[in-house]
Amino acid sequence: MLNKKHAIAAEYYHKYINASTEKEVLKAIKKNSAEFEKLLKKIPSKKLNHAYAEGKWTIKELLQHIIDAERVFAYRALRIARMDTTPLSSFDENSWASHSRAPERRWADLVKEFRWLRKSTEILFASFDEDQLLAKGTASNHEINVLALGYIIPGHVEHHINIIKEKYLGRQPKAK
Repeated sequence: MLNKKHAIAAEYYHKYINASTEKEVLKAIKKNSAEFEKLLKKIPSKKLNHAYAEGKWTIKELLQHIIDAERVFAYRALRIARMDTTPLSSFDENSWASHSRAPERRWADLVKEFRWLRKSTEILFASFDEDQLLAKGTASNHEINVLALGYIIPGHVEHHINIIKEKYLGRQPKAK
């Protein structure tokens, strides 16, 4: 059975890979989906356009960033799983955020977009066999495998769950 020890990624991504307590990648994605949707329902509407400090994203911009990043990670996983060896470039998250128009979007639409995207991600990863999960490619000038991307997706969201709780809602995240 594949687990985190089989994940290959740049050192930077290991904080995301290790964020989940789940051993199986699909379980990690599904558990994170439920946890994040539960949190999204609890965010007061008055906080949605709030940034906790000068130059920081609002909660709407943060959710748009999560959506954008998940699309990139899932696309990378798909390309690598299909044995496309073309090196994949990085993306400038700050440029994307400043051009996302997230502040003008309806919160319900952002939440729905995340929900549908995440369901698509779950189905994508459920379709991969062991060879596809272990397939390696290059993204942002570093070797990475599909399995690592599968753990990075919920780990990235978990990272932002903790930021939302601590910085935006003033709560300490629960220790795992």
